[in-house]
Amino acid sequence: MKIINSIVHMQALAIAPERGERRIAFVPTMGFLHEGHASLLREGRKRGDVLVLSIFVNPIQFGKNEDLDSYPRDMDRDFQLAEACGVDIVFIPTVAEMYPDGFQTGVTVRDISLPLCGASRPGHFDGVATVVTKLFNIVRPDVALFGCKDFQQLAVIRRMTADLNMPVEIVGMPIVREADGLAMSSRNAYLSPSERQSALSLFRAIKRARELFASGEHSIAVLEKETCAVIEQESTAAIDYVEFRDGATLHKLEVADGNTLLALAVKIGQTRLIDNTVLGEEL
Repeated sequence: MKIINSIVHMQALAIAPERGERRIAFVPTMGFLHEGHASLLREGRKRGDVLVLSIFVNPIQFGKNEDLDSYPRDMDRDFQLAEACGVDIVFIPTVAEMYPDGFQTGVTVRDISLPLCGASRPGHFDGVATVVTKLFNIVRPDVALFGCKDFQQLAVIRRMTADLNMPVEIVGMPIVREADGLAMSSRNAYLSPSERQSALSLFRAIKRARELFASGEHSIAVLEKETCAVIEQESTAAIDYVEFRDGATLHKLEVADGNTLLALAVKIGQTRLIDNTVLGEEL
């Protein structure tokens, strides 16, 4: 497994003549890897001849007073998981090289970036789109894998890739959950034991919405009220949003169908967690 810090070195490997017809599979991450990331890497190993993992905590997707400085990091553990999943190259660029003095170019994906986390975190998806564009230009992947837990992020990247004619296949992978249903996230490390229990309210809310939908309740107003009621039972939980949206466009709906996305963002103590489900898909 090679560790590469230089953009020039990574790009040279990606475009080298000896690459030939070898497919590059790419998993971009911010590190502090867990089983969710491992599922992406294992699928990437199947889809590519060369598997590249990037680890880069991207400062331009964090807003003021967000957790950039405290974002969890454990590079030794990340290397161990990467090696176990068959990663060929770990690309770890520096902030100074990714955003040198004078950097002033950004990528904006307009409408689909605005609701949900885009409303709560202005500019967040501009930072995501910009860094993913840069990473695609450096790594030159044939296929890139992202988790569906960050559903809106995946939608933004798919839209960007299509709009800009990027020759990259985008693969969305299912949410990986703990045994008790909590969606795996690097930010789960922030939770105290009691907060960890409160965080299960997100999964209980998702199950409640799915049960109601399966029983024939398709009114968004009713589904939203019942979903919020589950979370509001937890005193340490503060809802950022609970919304039902079209799974393709993220437009608002009044009546749910099988393609309807339920997206949640909830603060448990000081930790903001997100989760989602598509009502007509298996959980």
